[in-house]
Amino acid sequence: MRLDHVNIRTANLEGMRRWYASVLGLKEGWRPPFTFPGAWLYAGPDPIVHLVGVDSAPNADEADLRLEHFAVQGDDLEALRARLEAGGVASREARVPGTDTLQVNIHDPDGNHIHVDFRVGQDGG
Repeated sequence: MRLDHVNIRTANLEGMRRWYASVLGLKEGWRPPFTFPGAWLYAGPDPIVHLVGVDSAPNADEADLRLEHFAVQGDDLEALRARLEAGGVASREARVPGTDTLQVNIHDPDGNHIHVDFRVGQDGG
């Protein structure tokens, strides 16, 4: 089994839609005709991020229930670094000890933590 998608409620639907497209390179695609606003963002053929438009940001109690992070597998580290720099998106890179995985940690406009994982050689590149 595998994770199918992440569903994110946001009061900033347009900003989040643009961010996931420009920073992560996801493409907006088909979404069922739900009665509420939203967008499905695809990585290849799979809609991996579902955005749901809401009227207001979560209150403090709801924010405590937020998922700590989700991760996606990347395939072009240098392209991601270039998009982050072009978009002025802060990031932190970290090696997972004992593995060949480099994590690029970022936050979307609503503050959700995401890491993009890359397979790298032992020298980090």
